[in-house]
Amino acid sequence: MSRRSFVLASLSAAAFSVTALAGCGGTENNSGGSTSDNGGETATPDGTGAVDTGTLIVGFDSAYPPYGYVGDDGEYTGFDLDLATEVANRNGWGVQLEPVDWDAKDTLLNSGAINCIWNGFTVEGREDDYTFSEPYMLNAQVVVVKADSDITSLADLAGKNVITQVDSAALDVLEGDKADLAATFAGGAPQTIGDYNTAFMQLESGAVDAVACDLSIAAYQLAANPDAYVQLDEQLSTEHYAVGFKKGDDATAERVTETLRTMDADGFVEELCGKYADQGISYDNWCLE
Repeated sequence: MSRRSFVLASLSAAAFSVTALAGCGGTENNSGGSTSDNGGETATPDGTGAVDTGTLIVGFDSAYPPYGYVGDDGEYTGFDLDLATEVANRNGWGVQLEPVDWDAKDTLLNSGAINCIWNGFTVEGREDDYTFSEPYMLNAQVVVVKADSDITSLADLAGKNVITQVDSAALDVLEGDKADLAATFAGGAPQTIGDYNTAFMQLESGAVDAVACDLSIAAYQLAANPDAYVQLDEQLSTEHYAVGFKKGDDATAERVTETLRTMDADGFVEELCGKYADQGISYDNWCLE
């Protein structure tokens, strides 16, 4: 189971943009949240990390089920948002869920408008750009087509319209290791779109022939529409999900990693995977030990 552009000139402008992008605003839970007592010194380079502020401000794509999306009740929900909320609670932090324009995530992170990106976020190829928690979930980049399609292999994508999310891991692969494959697509490159929900609407309508996406996104769509789509057996790549922080925020990354380990050891993670099993989440893919 995405991703658009604008320019933010200052911290105040960035903070305003997050609220505007959220539509009805982010969700905040500050119960138990408090700033860390470091004797006046910060544990993170600029003091914006959750270990300093006492609030985990989660940047996420609100159209990225099952990791982050708008539930039937109109509230933000998803596997990663549930993980983030539990991590915050166990550390006595507040949690603020901020849906963001995916193209703007780096600007928002660097400005301090958010202090982590937690949204089925791929590590591979981004190691130099962020400080990451340790990986917690296995993932892959795959291709989904309509069930009645004559496309059965990656080679069959030649001359076809293939779409993926802007600034996504799938696009990185198709512009990198699989650039030769992408050059065979109609137009000589993949098409891009703002979010995967819309990409699958285009696939359903026949506007495109295939969607390149995360394994988790494919699993969600196949679970929701078992007779509509099939996933090609060949994968574009294999990878891992982790939580992304501003470069240098090692203190928060380490705290989050250790909290996730504890949550796995006491059974919380396996239970949460069960909650989202019908949306394609499997505990077998949890990789943080």
